[in-house]
Amino acid sequence: MTTALKSLIPVALALSLGVAATGAGAQDAKSWPQKPVRILLPTPPGAPVDYMLRLIQPKLQEKWGQPVVIENKPGAGGNIALQEVARATDDHTLYGGPDTVVTVNPHVYKKLGFNPATDIVPVTYMVSFNQMLVCNPKTGFGNLAALLKAARKEPINYASSGPGAPSHMAMEMLLGATNTRMTHIPYRGPAPAALDVVAGNVQCGFIGSQAVLPFVKDGRLMPLAVSGGKRSPQAPAVPTVSEDAVVGFDATFYETLQAPKGMPKAVIEKIQRDVAQLLLAPEIKEKALAVDLVIVANTPAEAAKRSATDSIKWGRIARMINLTLD
Repeated sequence: MTTALKSLIPVALALSLGVAATGAGAQDAKSWPQKPVRILLPTPPGAPVDYMLRLIQPKLQEKWGQPVVIENKPGAGGNIALQEVARATDDHTLYGGPDTVVTVNPHVYKKLGFNPATDIVPVTYMVSFNQMLVCNPKTGFGNLAALLKAARKEPINYASSGPGAPSHMAMEMLLGATNTRMTHIPYRGPAPAALDVVAGNVQCGFIGSQAVLPFVKDGRLMPLAVSGGKRSPQAPAVPTVSEDAVVGFDATFYETLQAPKGMPKAVIEKIQRDVAQLLLAPEIKEKALAVDLVIVANTPAEAAKRSATDSIKWGRIARMINLTLD
């Protein structure tokens, strides 16, 4: 076992055990909430997590008898929003956003302002989502094998939604697994990355499927593969990377709910139950699938276990490419 892997085990173990260590003097969940609940998001309005939470917001307010206030606080790769949640002591502040803030950021930011292993507890993974590998049709790359073959002979650029973002990490995981090199062109979000691939300014991109699917459907982008372990429900003809190039490849990402470590365990469990019940309603599942999101709604313990596993995986990729962001 490498020294680097040994150094990650305590962090991963703390993540996986974090739920059990929460809330020794647990507040009675029946009396919660006693005031408005704030959910801080590291994304602008319209992002997948924003979309999902606003879908269930009215029903959450009915269940809890208090306003549910969704606040968009983008910046610093999600660290601004999560740091505020980590420091909250009112038992009424949550984080909603990509899992990468706790599985990638600790490996690439030296100054987080919080420690996900000791300050944050997963509540649930709400939905999973894919990155989709797409190329401008003029490149002539009709499948993943053709792209990888070309990249070994000539310079190929790829767009991502930013350093350390899911699109960047998924592509670097693929390049490392196939011993291939491409030049990374980072953008500030998936939309501008997708538009530049459509325009032909960058040849390809591994970008959130929600951003590229409209262009795939009208023929302006050629889909080669999806990053997760399963095919996209909105593009079932597009193979996974595991099917086409690297057996076992799985770069699935998630939109999550996270809570401060001091929030009582009983309250965390109540939040998870209530959110899961709403997410699993047929009409919500249908609306999620329509934008290529798959409901997960797992338990706090299951979410913590997944965080621990993915933290090790993405830490390895970050070290492989020497990624640092501060």
